[in-house]
Formats: sequence, C-alpha cells, structure tokens
Amino acid sequence: MFIPLHDANSLKHIRMQYVTIGLIVANVLVFLLTGMGSEEFSIATTLGLGYIPSVAFHEVQLPPEFYLLPAPLSYVTYAFLHADLWHLGGNMLFLWVFGDNVEDALGHFRFLIFYLLCAAGGAALHGLAAPASQVPLIGASGAVAGVVAAYLILHPRVKIWVLAFGRIPLRIPAWIALALWIGFQFVKFAIAGEDEVSWACHIGGILTGALLVLILRRRSVPLLDREVVTPKAVMVEQPISVRPVQAKPGPWDRR
Repeated sequence: MFIPLHDANSLKHIRMQYVTIGLIVANVLVFLLTGMGSEEFSIATTLGLGYIPSVAFHEVQLPPEFYLLPAPLSYVTYAFLHADLWHLGGNMLFLWVFGDNVEDALGHFRFLIFYLLCAAGGAALHGLAAPASQVPLIGASGAVAGVVAAYLILHPRVKIWVLAFGRIPLRIPAWIALALWIGFQFVKFAIAGEDEVSWACHIGGILTGALLVLILRRRSVPLLDREVVTPKAVMVEQPISVRPVQAKPGPWDRR
C-alpha cells in the first residue's frame, strides 16, 4: 500500500536510537549467516528457529537434528529470520522510520522488551489461527506491526513522506498512512484464506503494541501528539515605579 521514507519527528528523551539500530544490525547479521550457508543449513535454521504452531502446541515433535532451542523461544527467534532480501528490507525500513520515536517514548530497555513481546504476540495469534500448521513462521513483521501501532497512538499528526503504491511520493499525516495500513491487515486477514503471508501475525503484533505502549511509555509522554501544559506562576520582571502622592493642602494648612 505504501513505503515509508522519512518522518520529521525529532528525538526528545534519548540521543540515539541504539536499540532500533541494534535490532536492524541483528536482523541483517542473522540473514547473512543463514543465507551464506548451504540449503540444508538454511532449512535447519528455519525449522529450528522458526515458529511452528504444531510444535509449539506439542502436537508434533521436530526430529532431533532440527531441535536447536526449546520450543517456547521460537515465539521470539522467528522474528530474526527472513526469507529473502525484500522481506528483510521491507521490515527493516518500517523499523528504521518508526522505531526511533517509539524507543524515545519508552526508553531503551523497555523498547527492547516491547519489541520482543510484540513478536511473541504476533506468533501467539498466528498459532491460535492455525494451531495445526507445520509450516515455519519467520520474519519481523509481527514485531514491526507493533511498532507501527505504537507510533500511530503516539504521533498521529506528524507528517511523513511515503511512496503511495510504491510510486507516488506524498507527505501526509501519519494517521492517514498508518490507519490505512492497519486496516489493510485486518481486511486481508478476513479475506485472504490460504496465504503465504500470516496476516494473523501482523494483527497480533498490532494489538500487542497498541496495549503495551499505553503501559510502558514514559509518564511524561502524551498520547495522540497532545502537548502537556504545566501551569507556571507569572513573574513580573520589570520593577513597578511608584510615585508618591501628595495630599492637597486642607483649609487648616493655609497660612
């Protein structure tokens, strides 16, 4: 529907979005490490680190050679795997444009927890939607969808540059682009049926992010771009000149 390019939204509480940058670097490194190996190695990492609902619900057991980590960890590890460069690039672009301001509103550590919980929320809803599935779920889309939802709640009025339909550059309020994107996820979930994209994972991330940003944000950070106005006492800096008033002489003062 659209490709985000830039938002003119400066950081207010942190100097640098270290966690956002670290997550992007981690995703790129994992992609390079899994992509540089053999096909057997890629399959093994996808099965061992991807989220498989039937395995997570203990309906199916992986062969020992594919068992890399305990199944509960796959609720998070799947979010660091990507199928191809376009899959990786799209998710990381969304994270780069919107992640810094969400990290600014939450703080570094809480943003990391927020991101991982959004990934887990996306996997959980995907699992509930297709509990018998034996196909591995991979990609950071669930976590990034949570970031998008949080940004919409925090900064709906910020102007962002997007490529509408991948071609038309537009500068529009964030709420228009992000609300349309979120609505698109729900529509696709309702009508997609059997699809390679897990729209349920996106929705799980959206719902998780919308809830967590209300809980984890700094107390001083307002919602919906509302400014917090603190009453202040008015101080008069310039001295007030006072002229002495001379009383008019009364009849008894006359000589």
